[in-house]
Amino acid sequence: MQSPLFAHTEQQSQDRYTIQNPQLLRVSLTGHDDILARKGAMVAYQGLMEFDGEYVSQGQRRARANTGEGLDLMRCTGQGTVYLANLAQYIHVVDVGHEGMTVDSAYVLALDSSLHTEVIAVDSQYGLSGTGKYQLNITGTGKVALMTSGQPLMMQVTPDKYVNVDADAIVAWSSSLRVQMQAQTHSSGIRRRRGNTGEGWELSFLGQGFALVQPSEVMPPQHAEIGQGARAQFGVGQQGAHAQNQNNAWN
Repeated sequence: MQSPLFAHTEQQSQDRYTIQNPQLLRVSLTGHDDILARKGAMVAYQGLMEFDGEYVSQGQRRARANTGEGLDLMRCTGQGTVYLANLAQYIHVVDVGHEGMTVDSAYVLALDSSLHTEVIAVDSQYGLSGTGKYQLNITGTGKVALMTSGQPLMMQVTPDKYVNVDADAIVAWSSSLRVQMQAQTHSSGIRRRRGNTGEGWELSFLGQGFALVQPSEVMPPQHAEIGQGARAQFGVGQQGAHAQNQNNAWN
């Protein structure tokens, strides 16, 4: 049997995380370590592997219920290779250093189990209930595999060059940055959006670091039921929906 398909063979690498192709992640486990991955993200594996639901504490459950932010994870253990993917999104492996990284949990595919996660709030400049955006702060030393809808844009933030990003397009940023959520308005009245442009909320970043942006403001169906097809849930991000709903109510 012959076909160009047979050219898509395994990537050989000694690295723990390897981009098999732009939309597929290869993770090698030696039996002495494990990783946490998005539930249901495994598409194939080789070797002796086990997949178990990750324990969620009462505090994490409360945070998820109150903010909508959190990770539905499974623990991957064993010795072998596991392949992870989610809705053919583009995958990027990032090293988390001492400065930490803040992400929207909807874009996390996998991470080292040694990393620590905590839900944080990004307040709106107006202090109005429902206009903040909750995110996940990741600290420690290790790697995180992020997903984007399309190829992303990495924007550098410096003290003399701040960056504004649509709240529904932001994927991750350096935790050391100062960030504020604000409405895109042309007057002091928050209830007057910028004409009929369709633009709503943005995040303003100041300091030294990066902001990762995807070329899409609509999330794919992260929580679609298997076999439901068109009934899949689309939205503007797990937390951006709160701000969007608030905006819609003002129009």
